[in-house]
Amino acid sequence: MQRHLSMEMVRVTEAAALASAKLMGLGDEKAADAAAVEAMREEFNYVDIHGTVVIGEGERDEAPMLYIGEEVGRMNETSVRVDIAVDPLEGTTIAARGDNNALSVAAIAPNGNLLHAPDTYMDKIAVGKSCEGVIDITRSPTENLYRVAARKEMPISDLTVCILDRERHRDLVDEVRKAGARIRLIRDGDVSAAMAAATPSGPVDILMGIGGAPEGVLAAAALRAMGGEIQGRLCFRNDKERERAIAMGIKDPDKVFTTEELASGDVIFSATGVTDGDFLQGIRFYAGGATSHSVVMRSASGTIRYVQAHHDFARGYGMPRMP
Repeated sequence: MQRHLSMEMVRVTEAAALASAKLMGLGDEKAADAAAVEAMREEFNYVDIHGTVVIGEGERDEAPMLYIGEEVGRMNETSVRVDIAVDPLEGTTIAARGDNNALSVAAIAPNGNLLHAPDTYMDKIAVGKSCEGVIDITRSPTENLYRVAARKEMPISDLTVCILDRERHRDLVDEVRKAGARIRLIRDGDVSAAMAAATPSGPVDILMGIGGAPEGVLAAAALRAMGGEIQGRLCFRNDKERERAIAMGIKDPDKVFTTEELASGDVIFSATGVTDGDFLQGIRFYAGGATSHSVVMRSASGTIRYVQAHHDFARGYGMPRMP
């Protein structure tokens, strides 16, 4: 994969973050998400790739833009062919409320290296590099907590588990509390939570629970560069979703996917903060411009770059761009 695409991906997530941040805190989730999607799609058209969206905003008949199967980029004869995973606004509820950890996220990899999964749920467990090889999603949450605590040489009572605040997690929350671990409940944003678990000085030690399958692939893309491990298995809401997964090429719908099976090869991952978060600042607007804070990672080199950008609206932001 060409290295210059790293900065091109930053521009893609910056565009989506800037557009959605205009609607931050206004209470309209759909409008904020639509703004992010439209801006990201437009920016992709200036990137010298022939990309296919394998993780997007839903199926074609459910999403007007950035749907699964859509092709984006300049698509010249010499353009690099890549698979794309996107979440233009990870944490739509977060952004609408003005809460922390809303992100714009995208990842690219050579064709066939990102799991082509339906827009369904995924049961996940994720940890940082120090706990690679310890977790096993087929075992109980309690056993996984004991394993992580032993590897980290700390009592379970000092562990912090990040869990989406959902009714479906009532039993999980009860079990984690009974085991003695602390819990950080979040409204949304489990890509951010997986990255936090993979950060040595991060606020959580482990991510557990059921979230979106697209977010599982994006989290794996980030962990390929950061180090760490994620395991996931699809959770279908109905037989139609299971059949769709099989039609997409998933031979065993009940399979436990590893980090490498979710995102393999030379992966480039980029995220830009929409609101302030654990490791990225949100968009800051000022007279005539804005600042953005992004991270871009490449699995081939393990390089992680943070990009603080100043955007001068007077010099053409929001105007038609030259190819």
